[in-house]
Amino acid sequence: MRSPLGFLVDMDGVIYRGSELIPGAKQFIERLLEEQIPFLFLTNNSQRTRRDVAIKLVRMGIDVDEHHVFTCAMATARFLARQKPHGTAYVIGEGGLLQALHENGYAVVDRSPDYVVVGEARTITLEMLEHAVDLILGGAKLIGTNLDPNCPTQSGTRPGCGATLAYLETATGKKAFTLGKPSPVMLRIARKELGLTTSQTIMIGDTMETDILGAVQMGYRSVLVLSGGTRRSDLRNFAYCPGLVLDSVAELSDRTRDLEEIFPAPILRADDTPHDLQEWIAAHA
Repeated sequence: MRSPLGFLVDMDGVIYRGSELIPGAKQFIERLLEEQIPFLFLTNNSQRTRRDVAIKLVRMGIDVDEHHVFTCAMATARFLARQKPHGTAYVIGEGGLLQALHENGYAVVDRSPDYVVVGEARTITLEMLEHAVDLILGGAKLIGTNLDPNCPTQSGTRPGCGATLAYLETATGKKAFTLGKPSPVMLRIARKELGLTTSQTIMIGDTMETDILGAVQMGYRSVLVLSGGTRRSDLRNFAYCPGLVLDSVAELSDRTRDLEEIFPAPILRADDTPHDLQEWIAAHA
C-alpha cells in the first residue's frame, strides 16, 4: 500500500550547513528509507545535476541516489518542454541547467532563441548580460530557475539568480517567470513525482519565503526547522505560518514515535488530486 504521507525536503539548513551534516539529519533520512516513506530533496540551486547533488550527499554519509533529488533546473526544463516542445534557449547558467534542458529536448543557441533562461553562474560577464538584453528586446521570453538573490559560498556570498534577473528586468522592462521554490510549478511536479496527493505531502524547510510559502500556497503541510537561517522570533514578520516548528529534523528521527502520530493521516479533501479515475472512485466510495 502507498504510504499515507511523503516528504519534500530542502537541503541547505535542513540536512547540512556548508560541508557539515546537521546532527540527526542522517538518521532521519535513514528512517525514511527503511520505512519506505517517499521523499525528494528539493534544491533551488541549478548549477549541479541531480547526480552531482546525490553524490555530494553520499559523500556526506547519506546513502541516496539521484532519483531522490529534484532541482529547480529540472522543473524549469520540464515546464519549457510543455510550453514549447523542442524549443531553443540562450542560457546563463551551468551544467545542471544545461543538462536538464538537453534532456527535455531543448537546444542551446546564441541567436534568435525562444527563451533566455537564467540560473546560477559563477562566470557571468557584462558581454553575456548585454547579449541577453538584446535577445529579450528582440522577442525572447525571460525565464529564471529561481528568485534567490544571493548564494552562500565557503568564501562568502555571491549574487544569485534573482540578482541577475533583476538586472535583466530593469534593463529590458520585461518581467521574468521563475520556476524554483516557492513556485507552485516546481512543488506540483515534485509531488506528482512521488505519487502523492496534496494532503499527503509535507514540506520541510528552513526558509519562510521559499519552503514554507510554497507549501502554504499549494495546500501542503509544512515543517519549519530552526537549524538554518530562520529564528522562532522571525515568525511574527509573516502573515502565514508553518504547520509545525522544530529545532531540527533530528526530532523526526526518534523511532519510538511513529511519524503518522506526528502527521496524522488527513481525511481526503476536495483539493486532493487523483492520479486516475479508478483512484478517484475508490477514494470517494
